[in-house]
Amino acid sequence: MKVKSFWARLPLMLMAGLLCCALSACSVDDNRGEQGETGGYTFTDSLGREVTVNEPQRVVALMQSFAEVWLLAGGENSLVGVTDDAAAELALSPDVAVVGTFMQPNLEAVMALSPDLVLLSAESSRTDSHLALLETLNAANIPAAYFGVTHFEDYLQMLEICTEITGSSAAYQQNGLDVQTQIAKIIAEDKRLDAPTVLFCITYSGGVRAQNSATMTGKMLQDLGCRNIVDDYPALLQDFSMEKVVEVDPDYIFVIPMGNTSAAAEKALQDTLTADPVWASLSAVQGGRYFILPQELFLYKPNENWGESYAYLADLLAEK
Repeated sequence: MKVKSFWARLPLMLMAGLLCCALSACSVDDNRGEQGETGGYTFTDSLGREVTVNEPQRVVALMQSFAEVWLLAGGENSLVGVTDDAAAELALSPDVAVVGTFMQPNLEAVMALSPDLVLLSAESSRTDSHLALLETLNAANIPAAYFGVTHFEDYLQMLEICTEITGSSAAYQQNGLDVQTQIAKIIAEDKRLDAPTVLFCITYSGGVRAQNSATMTGKMLQDLGCRNIVDDYPALLQDFSMEKVVEVDPDYIFVIPMGNTSAAAEKALQDTLTADPVWASLSAVQGGRYFILPQELFLYKPNENWGESYAYLADLLAEK
């Protein structure tokens, strides 16, 4: 929570007159955190829990993007443990321990590091294993902070909390507020006034998953003025129908092919989507408005590169 300054309250003090002394004390916004009576920092996590930390020096992050957010917040000297996805993708000190996988973090390995803050995922649909750690961490008096990050606003809120903990306002400005300004400019300049229809989906070895505007990339497309056909036909979420896609004939198609290698991703795309005989009949395909999106910007959390993700989509939407 941001502490409101004396000057921000000055107009109210002049109006009230009698409350000068009282209003000179700090009040707090109820969305972030505040300095506790004992000097710690208290904030509300994504589960609605109040969490208090006191200058943590041993932080464990149980998700790659959360480890990255902590580093972006200026916490590189206090990160002591991560899951294997972070170890594989981030340039970390060899002293940083690996504590299992994102889906199955190793509690014993976490506890062995004697952490004074653990960052966990609040997305229970995929990470029940994270929620299962809460009771043990509470019993050991280890602060556990759960975050759910889907959209840029979620990232910005988490980054603000983390930079409040690390005390790095410069990191919040550079990796948060400056990116917010970049995104706002892109939306203002590139928002589609004609509301083009779009299909956004993910292909994998087992099939196709259509995505609505509640997803990370779906929200970006919506912010840029697009109309997602899955929002109008939610049955596509459960039962992807090429027949319905052909009927609606969206203006643009965006696809993220999943796979551990580019060959696997291409095979998933071919097997589940482009091999369908009617695929070539879609106007988006015929008009060159069918795009494969890079995983690093649209499948994984882009964090400080969120502005780049918006810019990438805006450029594609400029294609006629």
